[in-house]
Amino acid sequence: MDTKDPRQPRADARANRERLLDIATRAFAREGPGASLKGIAKEAGVGIGTLYRHFPTREALIEAAHASELARVCDSAGDVLATMPADEALRVWLGRWVDYLTAKHGLAQALRATTATDTMAVAFPGARARALDAVSLLLDAGVRDGVLRQGIEPLDVLVSANGAAMAALDPDQVERLLDYLMDAFRARK
Repeated sequence: MDTKDPRQPRADARANRERLLDIATRAFAREGPGASLKGIAKEAGVGIGTLYRHFPTREALIEAAHASELARVCDSAGDVLATMPADEALRVWLGRWVDYLTAKHGLAQALRATTATDTMAVAFPGARARALDAVSLLLDAGVRDGVLRQGIEPLDVLVSANGAAMAALDPDQVERLLDYLMDAFRARK
């Protein structure tokens, strides 16, 4: 008797979807909303029909790529925290957040092309909360461990990192700005 849930996609279909999302994320970040869907499908090693089976419209693919990237970076907070001290984990996570923001520029342009309203608020109403939860996890661990100051607002951390990403003239400057931020966040001994 077959006990497989008929609503669950096959493993190869899930792998195709993940590969399409990964390649689409990079393509939209690089090329904006005009990225070739045929090119994305080809690079993923599938036909255009497979792409459309998973993502019936360009807009659906753009939104799924953005949501996937946001989830990846936010969900990584716990992973980095499990492998290093909380202050180092926050710094590593902030680097990932800035990389996400940088890549998001092309994705944001693609998202704006799909809707006339505030794309983050409409397409991803929980995006801010998800990012704040990731930062809170890291801050709480750092306070508990005595390596980060008490009273740091998670939103202030995100706004500061966003500002560094937007204002910096080059990647080296972003790294320095994040290091300066970390100096301000660390507990004084």
